[in-house]
Amino acid sequence: MSGKTPQAIRIPATGDDRAMRTMLLCVAAVLFIALIAPLYALLSRSTRDSDGVFIGLTNFQRFLGDSTLALAAWNSFFIAFLSTAITILLALGFAYGLTRSRMPGRPLFRSFAMIPLLAPSLLPAIALVFLLGEKGLARGILMGNSVYGPIGIVIGEVIFSFPQAVLILSTSLAMADQRLYDAALTLRAGPFKTFTTVTLPGIRYGLISTPLAIFVKVFTDFGVPAVIGGSYPVLATEIYKQVVAQFDFGMGAVVGIFLLIPAVLAFALQRFLQRFEVATVTAQSVPLDIRPRKTRDLACLAFCLLIAACLLVIIGFAVFGSLVTYWPYNLGLTLKNYRFGEASTAGWSLYVNSLTLAFLTATFGTALTFVGAWLIERTRGWDGAKALLQLMATLPVAVPGLVLGLSYIFFFNSPANPLHFAYGTMAILVLSSIIHFYTVPHIIATAALKQLDRDLDVVATSLKVPFHVMLRRVTLPFCMPAIVDIWGYLFVNTMTTVSAVIFLYSANTLLASIAIVQWNDSGRMTEAAAMSVSIFATSALVMGAKTLFMRRYFSRSQAWRRR
Repeated sequence: MSGKTPQAIRIPATGDDRAMRTMLLCVAAVLFIALIAPLYALLSRSTRDSDGVFIGLTNFQRFLGDSTLALAAWNSFFIAFLSTAITILLALGFAYGLTRSRMPGRPLFRSFAMIPLLAPSLLPAIALVFLLGEKGLARGILMGNSVYGPIGIVIGEVIFSFPQAVLILSTSLAMADQRLYDAALTLRAGPFKTFTTVTLPGIRYGLISTPLAIFVKVFTDFGVPAVIGGSYPVLATEIYKQVVAQFDFGMGAVVGIFLLIPAVLAFALQRFLQRFEVATVTAQSVPLDIRPRKTRDLACLAFCLLIAACLLVIIGFAVFGSLVTYWPYNLGLTLKNYRFGEASTAGWSLYVNSLTLAFLTATFGTALTFVGAWLIERTRGWDGAKALLQLMATLPVAVPGLVLGLSYIFFFNSPANPLHFAYGTMAILVLSSIIHFYTVPHIIATAALKQLDRDLDVVATSLKVPFHVMLRRVTLPFCMPAIVDIWGYLFVNTMTTVSAVIFLYSANTLLASIAIVQWNDSGRMTEAAAMSVSIFATSALVMGAKTLFMRRYFSRSQAWRRR
């Protein structure tokens, strides 16, 4: 024996391996062209003047010397911080009621909490105008203060970001070890002591990741401040003014970079903290047993009822505003606001464009994200290429929609780009929407694929079953619930998005969400409310149909999952 460690046996690449590696390169090329190259174009444009001449950091010096832009940056941080703090407090109480109490109607309350996900961020802002505006029906609540400005923006952003916070915190609170609570009871720890020493440490990662996600979401949101911000400047609206009103693309690129920096830092910090996350539920853990407790359950019920009532009031006022004859002078109800041809020559084609965009994005986006995740999980070898693709797949979550849209202008609108022909078409809207929402579907697909035993691939290889047959007959049926969830996620988010497409539409591809912004600016509040309600109703119908489909279809095709 020489004592040398034998080298690992290299398995020659098969035809299937070569085909999958080629597909992996194709997906990586799409992400590079649709994400990395545009971001580079944005960074490059920030260092050039209107004629394309390199001027270094002059645009950044202009930004720091402009009092309005500096104030907008401070306002954005202030609004994001305050909105995040309020959202976390409300969402933590709501999520606690859903997961740690025996209050009645928990599934119904969970559905109420998700209502804002089905509407564009413009809808709660429009509802606040009807409710708390200068002619609002409940304007006295603000005691003389104006809803136009920081007050309205914070309220709107809290409503807009509340569902995401509830989802993350509910997931964290649902996982716990009953033995820790039994030990606290044995040591005679009171409810408050148990909460601070057992519950909060158990959800520490959720308490860290949720504020980061909400802060970035609020910091980069365009819809709420565009409707109810008034003269209060924030970076999201300033970048729109720089590009659309002043045609100062260099300064727009600089503002976009300042929007991008907090998102990238939050993304990097979250990835860093994941390395220190320790599992709180192990194989020896005992499932959490929530016992009825009258005082706690009644308190949770009262709190959740209050939150749910506020959300329903917001939706109710949006619907009311869409039916008002002439706000605020004639409050009689009518359906004329849904005759969109009177507000725009495009009429209902605006809604059809949004519906088309959402369907195409959901269909092609589901295929791209699932195939990309499948290639990362199932391609043999090429670890470096898979790691690079994984990085590009998770990067979009750190890129605000406004920044992505602006970077597409610099990249795809360049005459030197062979893909210039796509600019101003539905294709560019579909591509930007897929990339903007890419990360979450990728994570969903990856989680589903990891549940599928890799030994099945070994068996398929030994039986010389082609990879596409394995994909069609085993992988896709197994992952179908996740695929349907991805499709629904992409459809609803694309239907309600504003920021990702605000710079990219043309006269032929004007969308319903963009029309809402334009109608709000021109004073057509009732028509804007009607279009917002139409988008909300469509999203609700699609999600309801998805749920019904999953229950009926999967009750037969996925019956093997039940014991």
